[in-house]
Amino acid sequence: MAKRSTEFQVYNSMTKQKEIFKPRAEGKVGMYICGVTSYDYSHIGHARAYVAFDVLYRYLKHLGYEVVYVRNFTDVDDKIIRRANELGEDPKALSGRFCQEFLKDMADLQCLLPTHQPRVTDHMDEIKNMIAQIIKNGCAYAVDGDVYFSVDNSPNYGILSGRKLEDNRAGERVVVDERKRNPADFALWKAAKPGEPLWDSPWGPGRPGWHIECSAMSAHYLTHAFDIHGGGMDLIFPHHENEIAQSCAACSDSKINYWMHNGFITLNDEKMSKSEKNFFTIREVTELYHPLALRHFLLGTHYRSPVNYSISQIEIASEAVFYVYQVLQQLKNKALKRGGLTEEDVLQSIEERMLARKNKEFSKSDEIRSDLAAKGIALMDVGKETVWRPCVPVQQEQQIERVPQNKLPLHEESVALVDK
Repeated sequence: MAKRSTEFQVYNSMTKQKEIFKPRAEGKVGMYICGVTSYDYSHIGHARAYVAFDVLYRYLKHLGYEVVYVRNFTDVDDKIIRRANELGEDPKALSGRFCQEFLKDMADLQCLLPTHQPRVTDHMDEIKNMIAQIIKNGCAYAVDGDVYFSVDNSPNYGILSGRKLEDNRAGERVVVDERKRNPADFALWKAAKPGEPLWDSPWGPGRPGWHIECSAMSAHYLTHAFDIHGGGMDLIFPHHENEIAQSCAACSDSKINYWMHNGFITLNDEKMSKSEKNFFTIREVTELYHPLALRHFLLGTHYRSPVNYSISQIEIASEAVFYVYQVLQQLKNKALKRGGLTEEDVLQSIEERMLARKNKEFSKSDEIRSDLAAKGIALMDVGKETVWRPCVPVQQEQQIERVPQNKLPLHEESVALVDK
């Protein structure tokens, strides 16, 4: 069998061109995708990012790469505190609740779990250590318990977004004050305010700024140099620009090979966003349509292009998914008829095989699998579950060794998920 080619191209937002993907370490890929701020249900703009990068994750695994995929939760933030105060709820409890709701949405959309899903509140030591290093390197300064990054000491500031330093303004989450040396300086650490969550630090009690969190967590799990950093196009500035500045200030060897950004979802041709109250949550859509209809809609447009959400478009996607299910069911029915089986027979065999495996009767387990394969029924182990799909009847002497779960080909894994 010919060796599968692992060469493909990605569009690099840093260089503004397509490049042949070459990982830093042969056979291994490190990927960090900025996650949600968990204060409410996530909207379908978030879904677009995570579905797009789920496809990339699957494809890299399909090519045989060992992928470390990190997607964080921002679980301490101004928005979380504000929402918690509105609801009279503890900020940590509120954030934890919406982290779980987000994970449910991702499961419904059949996005694979990342390797790591770090939360900011679990990585305060790493964040404070990075801030201390940036101060030591002369690129940040403390003022009255706050710590600001000095953009004037970042010679390459603007390298990703293309903005000139004199044109930049502080990030949208940052309140500009006269204590800043430059209006574009941004917070690495925020001094504690009454009623807000706080952590001790060398600069006084407080909490981290938005941008430093991702720099610290990505470095912790992937080191300062890794392959892919991604998110929505709205993160290019200020978030990713500031990440680059502070990461390079903390470590001169900091380097991301490929920056990838997905396009916006629009509603009535306007960017969908919570701040503008112009959005649909994932949950609102999936309560009316099958989650795979939403996934199909999101994947129906190139990931970097804008896509306009409308009822008519989600209806079209829903019909397409329904048609796929119809075809799959027809194929299943034909396979069952050809093998002289009913679906209950197959499910009973799956249960018997699972029991045999539990009892370490592996010869019996293999025999059940082989008998079904000879009748045109292929079994696939997906996580802790076993699913079946039609296949060409395979006699025992023709059957090959089962592919390990972590090497499951992309198309088989996708079919397995659809069949669940």
